[in-house]
Amino acid sequence: MKIKLTTLLCILAAVFTAQFAFAEKADRDKPMNVEADSLKHDDQQQLTTFTGKVLMTKGTLVLKAAKMEVKQDNQGNQVAKLWAEPGERVFFRQKREGLDEFTEGEAETAIYNSQANTLTLTQRAELRLLRGSAVADRIQGQQILVNNTTEVFTVDGKPSGAGSNAGGQRVRATITPRPKTNETSPPVVGPVLKSSPRPGADKP
Repeated sequence: MKIKLTTLLCILAAVFTAQFAFAEKADRDKPMNVEADSLKHDDQQQLTTFTGKVLMTKGTLVLKAAKMEVKQDNQGNQVAKLWAEPGERVFFRQKREGLDEFTEGEAETAIYNSQANTLTLTQRAELRLLRGSAVADRIQGQQILVNNTTEVFTVDGKPSGAGSNAGGQRVRATITPRPKTNETSPPVVGPVLKSSPRPGADKP
């Protein structure tokens, strides 16, 4: 049986969305805390640059990088751009809403937008779903966009603007079936129902 490419893509998107969606919703309104070796702030541009072993936390969201630039607008919305050391990758981790599961990933660069509630991982990007400490699902590509508002993420397997003959990173995915819940339960034993005797049925 043949399946159209568009149908197959829709099926895969639905599967991955169900697995990776539902990040901790309260994280969006939590304060951003940053640790680094050095800091430079430009008040006129509302731009702060952190360098050296950068650690950013926002609720359950954790980002680690070599350098991070944070720009804030008048409404307090923040856009953070992160870079890794050469040969290394930026790391992120975030708890899933109401579950003992975490989404984590890596890429050479990352952009976090607090207003849009999105995280973009670019170059050697990888996204993983952890159940406890075990990696359940994994997806890799050139760029991964995680949208926590729409609970959808997209993966691009080619570098932006690459020609048809240019080498790109293909999308790769590994999906582990979810553990089945034990739906078998012993039958419920209730009172035995008897029909009411007919009037005069016990008379001779």
